[in-house]
Amino acid sequence: MNGKVRPAKGGGPAAAETRRARLALVVQYAVSARTLPPRAALRRWARAALDGAAAVTIRFVGTREGQRLNAQFRDRDYATNVLTFVYDGGLPLAGDLVLCAPVLRREAREQEKELADHIAHLVVHGMLHLQGFDHATSRTAGAMERREATILAGLGIPDPYATPGAGRGAGPATRAHPGDGTAMPRAPRNRCAT
Repeated sequence: MNGKVRPAKGGGPAAAETRRARLALVVQYAVSARTLPPRAALRRWARAALDGAAAVTIRFVGTREGQRLNAQFRDRDYATNVLTFVYDGGLPLAGDLVLCAPVLRREAREQEKELADHIAHLVVHGMLHLQGFDHATSRTAGAMERREATILAGLGIPDPYATPGAGRGAGPATRAHPGDGTAMPRAPRNRCAT
């Protein structure tokens, strides 16, 4: 990613309404959607993290597809919770978020979090990566964590980086970032990452 951290932009109902009209979202379930959030929730979470126009696909995958994509694009032979693919060129911003459902379920259980809250965090995290945020240094990581926590608070979701017992489903605190480096190399515009 470009390493830039952008400050939080104006909030409030008017800004939220403006953001709503700017997201073209496709949701794909390559696994059972039975325990996964509905499209409307995913749209709300993605919009909350968006500062401009975007066309985004959110795809839920199983372990095998998650591992294959992580190996192919990051040279890491295991399934991770979220992969972010940013497509080069033009506006609106375009990209894919790939969420590995079995990993998300396991992490939510281990961290004693509500699955929906954990997925909301990772959608927000991935949306910030699409917009150029990263956590490559302690400075950019801190800025990204604060931005995530602010967005999630606006959605009524506890700070995922808070100490245990800080809110609904708050589990063991961890400073590790989702996907241990979810920002993906920019994919060519016409190449489908999912």
